[in-house]
Amino acid sequence: MLSAPQVSQLNTEFENMLPKEILAQMSELIPNSAMAFSGAEDVAIIDMAVKQRLNPAVFTLDTGRLHPETYRFLEEVRTHYEIQIETLFPDANEVTKLTKNKGLFSFYTDGHEECCTIRKVQPLRQRLKSVDAWITGQRQDQSPSRAEVPFIEIDSTFSTEDHQVIKINPLAKWTSTEVWSYIRLLELPYNELHDKGMVSIGCEPCTRATGPGQHEREGRWWWEEATIKECGLHLTNLEK
Repeated sequence: MLSAPQVSQLNTEFENMLPKEILAQMSELIPNSAMAFSGAEDVAIIDMAVKQRLNPAVFTLDTGRLHPETYRFLEEVRTHYEIQIETLFPDANEVTKLTKNKGLFSFYTDGHEECCTIRKVQPLRQRLKSVDAWITGQRQDQSPSRAEVPFIEIDSTFSTEDHQVIKINPLAKWTSTEVWSYIRLLELPYNELHDKGMVSIGCEPCTRATGPGQHEREGRWWWEEATIKECGLHLTNLEK
């Protein structure tokens, strides 16, 4: 386990390190880790990991409501890097109960928390019981709620008294421009929905293109409060 002072010290050390160096050091420090994969940032991290032969376990959350383009993107990454991508699915009984009682689009009136908890948070919680850390593509410039995302943190959302989970955010200080420069320069795979104006891509009913000057997360759950754009996977951002 890492103590709060150790986490603070590592964050200080990482200030002058490249994302690939942070990734390598944390992979050595906490080898039992897994990488969450869904978007452009995650492809950059996978690319860094593969080139350093770190070989982390990679998983993705299939909510059952993703765009067709996203499924094709996931498969393209799997074949491009010749890696295994574990797919996590929500509990079928929970989904059935929700849709039976409230229909397919209850989040438009009730808020997205209930649906996201069933389709994303619960499967992730189950997966993280078997690892000591997970790697994400969070960046500070993605939204106001992520403005203070550190390189690493004790994940209070998924840690328990008996099991600490560390969250690793190697791209925390990177900007969107840096991510896309990396992708374009190395000709990495990316979701074709980005070419249609979608910057942050989630489930099909809850994602739309953003306009000039908007934070990229504003294309998610656009009918809700403008500054809080978290599905429940990163609730620690709202505690800062």
